[in-house]
Amino acid sequence: MIEIELDGQKVAVAEGSMVMHAADAAGKTIPHFCYHKKLSIAANCRMCLVDIEKAPKPMPACATPVTQGMIVRTQSAKAIKAQQSVMEFLLINHPLDCPICDQGGECQLQDLAVGYGKGSSRYEEEKRVVFHKDVGPLISMEEMSRCIHCTRCVRFGQEIAGVMELGMVNRGEHSEITTITGGTVDSELSGNMIDVCPVGALTSKPFRYSARTWELSRRKSVSPHDSTGANLIVQVKNHQVLRVVPFENESVNECWIADRDRFSYEALNGAQRLTQPMIKQGGQWQTVDWTTALDYVADGLKRIKAEHGAAGIGALAAPHRSVEELHLLAKLTRGLGSQSVDHRLRHADFSAPAEAGKARWLGTSIASLSTLDAVLVVGSFLRKDHPLFASRIRQSARKGGAVFSLGGRQDDWAMPMAGRLLAAPSAWVQTLAGVAAAVAQAKGVAAPLAAESDATAQAAAQALLSGERKAVLLGNAAAQHPQASALLALAQWIGEQTGATVGYLGESGNSVGAQLVKAMPGQGGLNAGQMLSQPMKALLLLDVEPALDAADAAKARAALAGSGLVVSLTSFKDAAADVADVMLPIAPFTETAGAYVNAEGRLQSAHGVVRPLGDSRPAWKVLRVLGNLLGLSGFEQDSAEQVRAEALGDVAGLAARLDNRTAAGVAAVAPFTGIERLSDVPIYATDAIVRRAPSLQRTADARVAPVGLPTALWQQLGLKDGDKVCLSQGDLTAVLSAAHERTLASGVVRVSAAHPDTVALGAMFGPIAVEKLQKP
Repeated sequence: MIEIELDGQKVAVAEGSMVMHAADAAGKTIPHFCYHKKLSIAANCRMCLVDIEKAPKPMPACATPVTQGMIVRTQSAKAIKAQQSVMEFLLINHPLDCPICDQGGECQLQDLAVGYGKGSSRYEEEKRVVFHKDVGPLISMEEMSRCIHCTRCVRFGQEIAGVMELGMVNRGEHSEITTITGGTVDSELSGNMIDVCPVGALTSKPFRYSARTWELSRRKSVSPHDSTGANLIVQVKNHQVLRVVPFENESVNECWIADRDRFSYEALNGAQRLTQPMIKQGGQWQTVDWTTALDYVADGLKRIKAEHGAAGIGALAAPHRSVEELHLLAKLTRGLGSQSVDHRLRHADFSAPAEAGKARWLGTSIASLSTLDAVLVVGSFLRKDHPLFASRIRQSARKGGAVFSLGGRQDDWAMPMAGRLLAAPSAWVQTLAGVAAAVAQAKGVAAPLAAESDATAQAAAQALLSGERKAVLLGNAAAQHPQASALLALAQWIGEQTGATVGYLGESGNSVGAQLVKAMPGQGGLNAGQMLSQPMKALLLLDVEPALDAADAAKARAALAGSGLVVSLTSFKDAAADVADVMLPIAPFTETAGAYVNAEGRLQSAHGVVRPLGDSRPAWKVLRVLGNLLGLSGFEQDSAEQVRAEALGDVAGLAARLDNRTAAGVAAVAPFTGIERLSDVPIYATDAIVRRAPSLQRTADARVAPVGLPTALWQQLGLKDGDKVCLSQGDLTAVLSAAHERTLASGVVRVSAAHPDTVALGAMFGPIAVEKLQKP
């Protein structure tokens, strides 16, 4: 440690620290613009000039290393005069449009100009003009004349998002921030550039001119969209969500959020919101009151149970719903005498679940992902499935960590990769067994499955054996894989032999919580795959869109069409209107209290930030009243907190209920010899809210063609850009636009799931036929 004197106070900081770091440690504020604690030091705004004894001139605090005995004065006349001079220069070209600027009220330049600016300017020349730029539907660059060239946005893209989409061109007064090529900013983390911009040069396009910052109420919440459980500040005006920004939590999301966390709020105010209960009569939807709707559902369930027994009754829940809602849905289903309840909508292998009341989880803390020496990620479209986890692992890679992947496509993770194991999905078990075999050979033990190891598998094994902090992480595609239990068993064996942690990245905001509250089938109950492949006498859907959320879209549509009473608890009137008999309007996460358990097993709760829209009601209240109408015991809760306490019990022992151990065996599986399907779930198609956010649906990620073909197949079919292909899975066919994807494994066709164009097709994994569509 090095000790310096800062404004008369002794401060000890680590060797290599800058004066700015010492000021932070001492609780001293030094004015700055370009410095950001999560970004590299640029030292180009010069606002942080300080007076250092024996230095011939003021020095930038952000870029001046501390030395033993250094004496720093941040408030001396010399320092203040230097800071005032810098402010005067910054304001020479800055437009005087604070009254209409969206950044007004939370602008660093505005705040510091009060303390360091002058009442008038000595410069009378014309201010420079920088033309606006269109960089997509999320970020507005309409007023780039405000830019002070701090380059925070440039550094964020390069260092955190991993993609340098913005850069600074030209010199002097001609300098400007641009995409260089005139393209759009397409990173899944791009909205954070708005937050790091210290002026109003980059603002939110969906929020633009919607409200002044001082008109907004700020309330904490938790994102349900993925397993990070990102902490949010939801900003509200007149009982309407107008903006979402990150709430800093270093252990979870640091100070960042993904774009789907930031912009999905648009759907909450959309025209598709269901605001009143509806019953289908004679094929037509009729609006009714809550009493009529709930009586109709209760009477229908009672009748079906009396006539057909409870075995024909089932319930399916989206895994992004709260702990309270999932618990009461499972309790109601079991109260009726059925064990058929599940949340694993896109799974194909249900053979090795966690023990009842326990849960598969990340296997380590989220924060530890930033410090891994070695990591093997199996079956994940990492950047799009888990943007913030990808950012953490990217930090590890930038520090020298070895990142290996196993998948059917070499998609760009925007980080240095130590190696990629590329294989068709049917060969994933054998490929992962190759890594296990390399570990076994290095340790002189028997491998769990006979397999060959190529150079990449051996390198991955060596990295896992030699690193101190290491992990084997199973992604969404691994969890949804037809041999998911075998992949887990192999990963577990590798973890035991190498000392690596083993876990699932997690599919949704409450996948862990759903397991903990037993929203899974009990003894004799049907799993999600069974309930979505055969007609049920009665089916309760909690925020489920059957065709878009199921592992086999065609089977799900057929099963629901042939089912008896289908009750959809949903926030959107178009979510299940084609298959439901009753639609009950439930509040989304911003309109109800609820708790979520993220991938690392962290319980986080939030209150509703606005009142429910129209006649919408929190789903836990709807289920509680429905339980009362059915005459079931244990549905007397008065608050979400009471339901949560009943659902989770002693939360202090929550960690003991997280368990990735499995007794599943590993057997060799012959890979397909023909063409097979690999399914991704597009980043802006993961759940009902995201699918209905207009700005997100106009992004480049939302416009990606739903079918990708590898080079050999592309050339074999003689395809060109713009051509269409006919896909067949058994008797099911669909005609779709094709794209050439050079990073796909041979014999693999990527067909997006949860996409309106692919709902006519079958299972997410398995054989598929492809033909070029001949033009008439």
